[in-house]
Amino acid sequence: MQKQESERSRSKSYGKRAVTNSCAKSASLWEIYGIMFQNSLIREMNFKLNFLLWMVVEVLWFMGQIVFIEVVFSYVGAIGGWTKWEVVLLIGTHQLIGQLFQAFFYMNLANLPELVRTGKMDFMLLLPLDTQFVVSLKQFGMDNVVNACVGGGFVAFALWKLAVFPTIAQLLLYAMAVCCGILIHYSIMLVFAASSFWMVRSQGLIYGYYSLFNIGRYPDTIYRGAFKLVFSWLIPVIIVANIPSRLLIHAAENPWPIMLQLIAATLLMVGATRLMWNSALRHYSSASS
Repeated sequence: MQKQESERSRSKSYGKRAVTNSCAKSASLWEIYGIMFQNSLIREMNFKLNFLLWMVVEVLWFMGQIVFIEVVFSYVGAIGGWTKWEVVLLIGTHQLIGQLFQAFFYMNLANLPELVRTGKMDFMLLLPLDTQFVVSLKQFGMDNVVNACVGGGFVAFALWKLAVFPTIAQLLLYAMAVCCGILIHYSIMLVFAASSFWMVRSQGLIYGYYSLFNIGRYPDTIYRGAFKLVFSWLIPVIIVANIPSRLLIHAAENPWPIMLQLIAATLLMVGATRLMWNSALRHYSSASS
């Protein structure tokens, strides 16, 4: 009897220790990310003119899209069933997701082929942290956050023009959909970047990602057949901005059928990307080998 009691108390202590270690690890990751975030801001502020120029370039590019939409809708009343301000909302959502993705992940993933080519990936592997975490979140782009706010402003303005006033619950669902969209873009970009473990130089694939990324700024109703199937599920860039936009535009409808599609696509992409990342690390030949 005493032996059983001692075993129970030992198992409880092991469980508490495991939870404590897990919480400590989580806390340390947040602390490390906080340090990396702070260093990124200091780096950005050391080059203020570059920071401002990138913001201006992104804003001008976004305004060019709005002008294009204005020209198109001067000749047509709708595109694939989407009205002018619904398309503006879609483009604003596309801008919001794209800029947040670039703020947190793009710069880091774009540098991955160079880390592999020069052997600097060795230093990442030596750190007592998850390598994917370090490689993905080392730098942060503050200018992209400002540009994301511009996209968010256009979303709010389009909702006002459409006379759509979403509830708090609908806005939270929209925010969740935006997060799913960011993770999908991250997963696809990581696959392109991680191909450098096999190809060494994969910058062409990374730059070509923008061609895929821009598919998502158009209404999904204009796509048909195998193209729509591939880019809605296998490489789901179409649904990234379309589903969050539909959640606001058709706020009165049941949101869960399309939301579940987005969640399923996100989990599928994130899981597949993690498997590929582990495979890529096993394939990596360090500079010292």
